[in-house]
Amino acid sequence: MKTENGKKSKIIIVCGATASGKSALALKLCLEFDGELISADSMQIYKRLDIGTAKPTAEETALVRHHLIDIKEPWENYSAADFVCDAKTAIDDVLSRGKLPVVCGGTGLYIEALIHPTEYDKSTGIDGGFREKLNERDAHELWEELNKIDPEAAAAIHENNKKRVIRALEIYYNTGKTKTETDKEQKKYDSDFDYLLLITDFSDREELYNRINRRVDLMVKNGLVEETETLLENNDLREGTTAYQAIGYKELFPYFNGEKTLDECIDKLKQATRNYAKRQITWFSRYDGVRVRDHKDAEAAVRTFLKGGEDNG
Repeated sequence: MKTENGKKSKIIIVCGATASGKSALALKLCLEFDGELISADSMQIYKRLDIGTAKPTAEETALVRHHLIDIKEPWENYSAADFVCDAKTAIDDVLSRGKLPVVCGGTGLYIEALIHPTEYDKSTGIDGGFREKLNERDAHELWEELNKIDPEAAAAIHENNKKRVIRALEIYYNTGKTKTETDKEQKKYDSDFDYLLLITDFSDREELYNRINRRVDLMVKNGLVEETETLLENNDLREGTTAYQAIGYKELFPYFNGEKTLDECIDKLKQATRNYAKRQITWFSRYDGVRVRDHKDAEAAVRTFLKGGEDNG
């Protein structure tokens, strides 16, 4: 991840809340600075989950080459560690052709793992077979097991959040230490990259929520309900998998089960997306990055960054 003169390779990272305009900004930066876009979205990796994950259009992918989209089947597992490995491969590929890597996404865990690697990330692999066995077990039973092993971690994780419960159990059974212990002991390593972190800044929260509501309406108009029905009919969305819990799809399940009206489910989807945006804003608020409100500010920051400056991280 270093240039011929020994300096870290420069990359741009665009992150922020859903519907805050980060994808449009990243696309603009790719066009302006001869870059390629590397997705940091935990749901856009899944094939056929298109409308609900707001994947780039055919026109956008024709303008700028995109990476790490449609790389997994919806029933396959994918972790932040997997993302880091794939993202580094993509970054090397982009750099090898003299292009600028522009990482873009709202999955905070992915961004964190990429720019702030930890001792645990570097030293511990995950046994896929062990994870499968845990996935087959009851969520409450798993949470009870975690509560006995690591009550502090269990208190911070809802028992229905099976993915996080399993992750905490994996840490214990792979390292012999609880998640609480490893969180306290983890040593942060220097980043492998010289990165510029651009965070889309939406000071008008109400306007962001209006944008989210309009985007959901557009998704429905563009065929989100039909896409979800097809995914269910083809058994692409399978209970217990990450894709099954994707915002944009799970909120519609009660409609297909005859439990709620379509309007009720759409309202629920809007609320779930707004809540997700709140969590993203909280997550990225702790980052030291450039808060950008328009494309001109972002372009100016990138120009300054590319001209020189110290390695970040």
